[in-house]
Amino acid sequence: MGKALEGVRVLDMTHVQSGPSCTQILAWLGADVVKLEAVSGDITRKQLRDLPDVDSLYFTMLNCNKRSITLNMKSDRGKELFTELVGKFDILAENFGPGAVDRMGFSWEKLQEINPRLIYASIKGFGDGPYTHFKAYEVVAQAMGGSMSTTGMEDGPPLATGSQIGDSGTGIHTVAGILAALFQRERTGRGQRVTVAMQHAVLNLCRVKLRDQQRLAHGPLGEYPNREFGDTVPRSGNASGGGQPGWAVKCAPGGPNDYIYVIVQPVGWEPIAKLIGRPELVDDPDWNTPEARLSKLDKLFQMIEDWSIEHNKWEVLAKLNAHNIPCGPILSTKEIIEDTSLAENEIVVKVDHPERGEFATVGMPIKLSDSPADVQRSPLLGEHNNDIYGELGLGDAELAELKANGVI
Repeated sequence: MGKALEGVRVLDMTHVQSGPSCTQILAWLGADVVKLEAVSGDITRKQLRDLPDVDSLYFTMLNCNKRSITLNMKSDRGKELFTELVGKFDILAENFGPGAVDRMGFSWEKLQEINPRLIYASIKGFGDGPYTHFKAYEVVAQAMGGSMSTTGMEDGPPLATGSQIGDSGTGIHTVAGILAALFQRERTGRGQRVTVAMQHAVLNLCRVKLRDQQRLAHGPLGEYPNREFGDTVPRSGNASGGGQPGWAVKCAPGGPNDYIYVIVQPVGWEPIAKLIGRPELVDDPDWNTPEARLSKLDKLFQMIEDWSIEHNKWEVLAKLNAHNIPCGPILSTKEIIEDTSLAENEIVVKVDHPERGEFATVGMPIKLSDSPADVQRSPLLGEHNNDIYGELGLGDAELAELKANGVI
């Protein structure tokens, strides 16, 4: 059976992470994604290299399953070729600064004239307004989208999350918009503009904090371990922020990732109390209800940690899971890349690269029963120039001339 997006063509003008993370998902879903790069290539090909003169892991892990062509959009001939290309694609994706594609001579109105069925997807840092022309990066989006002000310890500075919610989080939001536009085009025959701002995507992922901001008007947030509340949602360390309290407790031998995250549900209190050697707390009115425990969460999790520090996190995991207590060990990046279950689920996969050799990358997180994704290597710079420009009728001699003149 074919892939879900088989026959859909994407002209990918994105670079760095937010855009490529979006178009890589489309490629995994079966779309023919042609990455259009400047003659010098996506900047991440050379960023954070671990091997000299080889595409970086930054690039290879965000551009799997794509083809690559080069084009100088500043040249007149480059603009002509781009115009021809736009007419042959379903989707154009870009994440340049605001107005960059317009300044190349290709406004949304112009693109619609060339191809009325085109879906034009743009990722920007911010929406319309005073922030529009601000430069946005991953952590800038986290800072302005609500994540950093609510991440960290109560008495510490705001912190960035290790998850790339500003870049890849925005990419996933853009995938949703593109797929919706494709579906609507089936009924209308018309393409449309899809725009996602990084700040907006981060805020969408932080919606529970906006929920809690409004709840503050009615008093302190009981599920937070904080002693004092001002007029904004505080940083609350590893608290779950949900209806059931949770915390990361230390395990043996006490290394930086020797922790397990434990959720204490009402039904889990009795088995937890017995596991940690405090069976008398099962019926103690100071401890045996969620309301009673809420005012002393720090003492609660310290008692659990006094027990967990005597066992490694895998032993704690087994003991807690035996009683159906929600928990999860803190997995280091090394443990993740070596995890056999993640490999078996093809979410950590090995890929061969003609210059780099074998490397590990993240596989397709969205599983479709009829069209599973197969992860293929990223393209070399301009590797598919002859194939794609050949579709426009260009022969070897003209391609050689275009390359000599710096057009491709």
